[in-house]
Amino acid sequence: MDRRPFHALFLCTGNSARSILAECILNAVDPARFRAFSAGSHPSGRVNPFALELLAKNGYQTLGLRSKAWDEFAAPGAPELDFVFTVCDNAAGEACPVWPGRPATAHWGVPDPAAVEGTDEAKRKAFLEAFVALRRRIELFASLPFGKLDRLALESRLRDIGKR
Repeated sequence: MDRRPFHALFLCTGNSARSILAECILNAVDPARFRAFSAGSHPSGRVNPFALELLAKNGYQTLGLRSKAWDEFAAPGAPELDFVFTVCDNAAGEACPVWPGRPATAHWGVPDPAAVEGTDEAKRKAFLEAFVALRRRIELFASLPFGKLDRLALESRLRDIGKR
């Protein structure tokens, strides 16, 4: 019997940049094996235009992306999560909802490109740096031998990826 794809949730505070980038990257890496989502503790209500521009420029699907609260994923009927990643230091320190099913968790902090001030060029550079860091971590994550790792070993590997 085929297993459903692994479900991963990427969290940050505003759900407008980093978590959105991570959602798109993982969904593109191996759609048969992974289904990614993103949310925020205090969603901004919109996806950052620089995130959308970067994703579209690199051929990622952006249709349907939206800034949403993490409570959606703790509610009845939400997808069962296998992994939850915080990608900003603020969200990592906040009290998260209780995730049904005890997903594996890790913190993969990345500087917030949406907080960069200055020229559009400086903002695009910050978004590209966040994108590259997240893509590398997600590629490492996707290459893990999930069937050969027990829960403790898997969570250790996830934490190690976040330190890179």
